[in-house]
Amino acid sequence: MKRTKRTSRVRALFALAVIALSVYVTATVPVRLGLDLRGGTQIVLETRSTATTKADREATDRALEVLRGRVDALGVAEPTLVRSGSNRIIVELPGVQDPKKAADVLGRTAQLTFHPVVGVADGTEDAAESKKPEAPKKPEASKELVLPDESGQKLRLQDSAMTGKDVKGAQARFEQETGAGWTVTVDFDKAGRSAWAKLTSEAACRQVGDPARRVAIVLDDRIISSPQVAPSVACGTGIADGSTQITGSFDDAEARELALLINGGALPVPVETVEQHTIGPTLGAGAIKATAWAAVIGTALTILFIVTVYRLTGFLAAVALLCYGAISYAALAALGATLTLPGLAGFVLAIGMAVDANVLVFERAREEYAGMHRPSPRSALTAGFRNAFSAIADSNITTLIAAGLLFFLSTGPVRGFAVTLAIGVGASMISALVITRVLAEFAVDRAWVRRRHLLTGLATTGRVRDLVMRRNPDLMSHPRRWLAVSAVLLVLAGSGIAARGLNFGLEFTGGRLIEYTTTTPVNPDRARTALADAGFPGALVQSSNDNGLTVRTEDLTDAEAAKVTGTIGELGGKTEKVRDELIGPSLGEELRRNALIALGVALGAQLLYLAARFRWLFGTAAVAALAHDVVILVGVFAWLGKPIDGVFLASLLTVIGYSVNDSVVLFDRIRELLGRDRRTPLEQITNQGILQTLPRTINTGMGALLILVSLTVFGGDSLTDFALALLIGLVVGTYSSVFTASPLAIELHRHERGSRRRGGGGGSGGGRPARRSAPAARV
Repeated sequence: MKRTKRTSRVRALFALAVIALSVYVTATVPVRLGLDLRGGTQIVLETRSTATTKADREATDRALEVLRGRVDALGVAEPTLVRSGSNRIIVELPGVQDPKKAADVLGRTAQLTFHPVVGVADGTEDAAESKKPEAPKKPEASKELVLPDESGQKLRLQDSAMTGKDVKGAQARFEQETGAGWTVTVDFDKAGRSAWAKLTSEAACRQVGDPARRVAIVLDDRIISSPQVAPSVACGTGIADGSTQITGSFDDAEARELALLINGGALPVPVETVEQHTIGPTLGAGAIKATAWAAVIGTALTILFIVTVYRLTGFLAAVALLCYGAISYAALAALGATLTLPGLAGFVLAIGMAVDANVLVFERAREEYAGMHRPSPRSALTAGFRNAFSAIADSNITTLIAAGLLFFLSTGPVRGFAVTLAIGVGASMISALVITRVLAEFAVDRAWVRRRHLLTGLATTGRVRDLVMRRNPDLMSHPRRWLAVSAVLLVLAGSGIAARGLNFGLEFTGGRLIEYTTTTPVNPDRARTALADAGFPGALVQSSNDNGLTVRTEDLTDAEAAKVTGTIGELGGKTEKVRDELIGPSLGEELRRNALIALGVALGAQLLYLAARFRWLFGTAAVAALAHDVVILVGVFAWLGKPIDGVFLASLLTVIGYSVNDSVVLFDRIRELLGRDRRTPLEQITNQGILQTLPRTINTGMGALLILVSLTVFGGDSLTDFALALLIGLVVGTYSSVFTASPLAIELHRHERGSRRRGGGGGSGGGRPARRSAPAARV
C-alpha cells in the first residue's frame, strides 16, 4: 500500500511538472507557422555540376551561404534557408508574394567577370594596329567569346582578365550632376586594384572610338556594361585608384539588384528552381481560421461524447485532452518545429488517438468491475490501465512507424505533418496514461464518489456491451464469406483504378498550378478557351472558392505565367494570385518514386513489428488487411477523380496506422484469451475477442469520426480531401480489422494446421487438448 501511494504521488508530481512546463512554454515561446499558414514563397533550388565543379555537399553548403547573403540583402523578415540532401536548398521567404523577383535574385549565379574587348564580331578593328600608341606587350592570346553589348552589337572578348573575387564591394548611386542616372560603383581589393589598373592601361592604348578601348563587364554570360576607358586615362598607367563605375540604362531597382548580386558573391555552381510555392496571406489566414473552427467543434463534440458515455471519468479524460493540447503545442514550440496546414490537421487528428487510449482503459476497467473481478472502481481502474497498456503501446508504436516513414521519405508540408503526428502520439500517451490516471484515481477515491459508484461511468457495462452479450452473434462461423466480401470490394476499387486512372497531383507529375480570385466570376470553360487561344491548349481550369479559379499546366516560365495571369485578368477583372506552385518534372518523378517506397516500407515495417509482437500468422493477416485498405482508398479516390498528391500520401499512411491500431487491439485480446484457454478452437476465440473489443472499436471510431467530420465540414477546401481520405480509411480500416484480418488469420491457421497434419507433425486438433507447442497455443 505504501509503494502504491508513493507511485501515485510520483505520477502526480510528474503530471503537474509536465503541465506547468507546457503552460510556461506556451505562454513564452511562439510556434513558427509554415508558409501555407502565414503566406509567402518557398523555393527549392537544386545545384548543378559543371565541367569544372561538382555539385556535391560542400559546393551546396557554399552556395547556401551565398544565397543567405542575398536573402538578407532583400530585407525579408525571418527567412529560412536549409540544405536538403546533398544538392538541394530550401528557401522560405515569408511575406514575399512575387516569386519571379525572388527566383531571379536567388537563381543568378552572379559570375562577374571583366574582359578586354578585341573588336566587333565581324573580325574588323576600327583602328589600325599601326595607328595605336605604343603599348605594353600583351599576354599570349587566349580563348575568345562573342556576346552582345547593351545596344545589341556583338563584341569579341578575350577570356576574363579578372573576376568578382577581386571586388571588395558595390553600391548603387544616382548621378544627378553628371546625368548618368543610376550607376553602380565597384571597389576592388588590393589584388583587384592592380589587375584593374593593368586591364584599363592596355585598353587606354587604343584610340578613342576603337572597340578595343572598351572593357566589357559581364554578369552571368551577359554584358551589363561595356564602357570606354576615358581619354584622360594614360596608356600604360590605367585606373589605379581601385574603383570604377558601371553605367547603363538602369532604373533604381536594377541598380540595387546588381549591387546586391555583386556584394553577395558568386555561386560556386549553378542552381535551378525545381519547386516553388507561393501562398497569399489571405489564403493562409483562411486556412488557420477554418482549421481552428474544425478543432474547436470537433474537440467539443468529442468531449461531449466521452462525457456522455463515461460520465465522471469521461469528464476527467476531457480535462486530460485539454492538457494534451497544451503539451503538444509546447513541444512544437520547444523543438522549433514548423506548424504547417497538414501538421495542424495532424494536431487535431491526434486528439482521436488520445481518446482511443482513454476508451481502451475505461472499457477494460468496466470489464473488471462489472464482471466482479474487482471490488471497487479504484481497483478496476488500476487493472484497466495495466491490462490496456500493451494494446496502447503497440498501437502508438505502429503510428510512430508511419510518422517516421513520412518524415524520412517525404518533403515539405507532409514532413510537418509527420512531426506533428509524432509529437501528438507522445502527448497522447502522457495525457491518457499519466494525467487521466492521476485525475481518475484521485476522483474515485473520494468518499462521495464511492457512495455514488454509478457516477464513475465504470459500474455499468454500457449499451454496446449489453447488446452484444444479449445477442452473442457468431461472426466467425463462416470466415470465407467475409473474405469474399473483401474480394468484391477490392475488385470494385481496382476497376476504378483501371477504368478512371489516377489523378496524380502536381507533386507527382510536375508542372505549374496557379490559383486566382477574380472580382467577376469566370466560367472555367470560357477561361480554358481563352488560354488555348493564348497558346496554352493543355491548361486544366477548375473553379475553387467563391470567384476562385485554378489553372494547371505543364512547366511554365515566369513570362508565360504572367501571360496566363493577364488572360484570366481580361476575363475576371481585378485578379489576385493567391497560390502559385511549380514542381520540376524530375522532382515530380522522384516524389512519385519515394511515395511508392514509403508505402512499401510502411507495410514491410508493420509486418516485421507485428510478427515480432505476435506471430507471423497474425502479422501477415494484419498487413494483408492494410494492403486491402490501401487499394480500396486509392480506388475510391480514382472513382471520385480526387487528386493523388502529397497530402493524400499523408492521409494514406495515417490510415495504415489507424487500421493497424484496430488489428493490434483485437489480436492483443485474442492472445490474452488464448493464454487462458488453450483448448478452444481459434475461430471461437477470435469471435470472443471481437465481441469483447467491439465497445472499444465503436466508441473509439465515434471519437475519431467526430473529429474527421468536423475537418471535412469546417476545414475548408485545403483540408476536405485530407479529411475525406481519413473518413474512408476509418470506415474501411474498422471493417478490415474485424472482417478481413480476423477471417484471414483463421484461414491461415487452418492451412498451417492442415500442412502439419499432412506432414505428420500433428496439430492443435481443433477442440482437443493441445500441447504447449501446438499452433493454437502460441500466438
